[in-house]
This record gives sequence, C-alpha cells and structure tokens, in this order.
Amino acid sequence: MTRPRGIWVIALSIAVAIWLSIVPMPAWAAWARPEWVALVLIYWVIALPHRVGILSAWATGLLLDVVEGVTLGQNALSLSVVAYVGLVLYQRMRMYAGWQQAGIVFVLIGVHQLVNYWVQTLTHAQVVPSLLFLLPALVSALLWPTVMVLLRYCRRRFQVY
Repeated sequence: MTRPRGIWVIALSIAVAIWLSIVPMPAWAAWARPEWVALVLIYWVIALPHRVGILSAWATGLLLDVVEGVTLGQNALSLSVVAYVGLVLYQRMRMYAGWQQAGIVFVLIGVHQLVNYWVQTLTHAQVVPSLLFLLPALVSALLWPTVMVLLRYCRRRFQVY
C-alpha cells in the first residue's frame, strides 16, 4: 500500500482560500465575494474523497469561524453539510461537464450560504432580509471551472493522492 502524498498541497490551498476570504474588498463588491473556502473544499472532496471529507470540512470551518470572527461553529456546520453532499455526489460530479458541475456548485454553495444565514438569524446577528446572500453562490459557480483547472493542475503537478 502506498502512503498518501501531498497533504501540504491540500493544506496550502485551503490556507490560500481562507486568506482570499478575508482580503479586503470594496464595499460595492462585498456582496459578491466568492466562497473560496467552499470552492476549494468541494474540489478536494470530489478529487480525493478518501482524504478530504466531513471531518476536514468541520476543522476548516472552525478555523474559518475564528479567522472571520463569526459565531463559532457557523462555517463548520455549513461546510460539513457541503462536504457531506459532495461525498454523496462525487462520482456523479466527476462525470458531468464543467457547466453542469458549476450548476451543482451553485446549489452546494447556496446551501452553504443558506445555513450561514440561518445561523446568523438564530444568533440575532445583523442580517439583511434579501436574496442577495445567494450572490456569492452565483459568482462562485462562475469561477468553478477556473478553480477546478488550477487545483487539478496542482494535484497532478505535485502528485497528490
């Protein structure tokens, strides 16, 4: 049996995604910030379901909660749900064309956003009653083909398995 390789590539890609999620943006673009962490997590769940799963999503979500300063467990819960659905669908998603995958990514990140919105509502955080909270899901779905190609290149280049 061969040893798994390239855990550092996975960790580095998640770290870069967390960094991208906190980089300051202009006020007019803040509503459209892509969900970088969810995109990267979806890719790794689809590509290496035996290495990245619900526990990885939960740990990443807790780290993201601390970095963003939101309710502890909010992103952990939503990313765990996304990872679970990704694990259920990973064989099908591998067979789909890029635009079909982008549609599923839109739904997955929409669920991520919806769970976050729900937790914010339960904790009495300041929320705006609007469907604008789904805009990051649309932007993330549009970026999915680029993220997928870039992470696939890194996975093959550094022989992550």
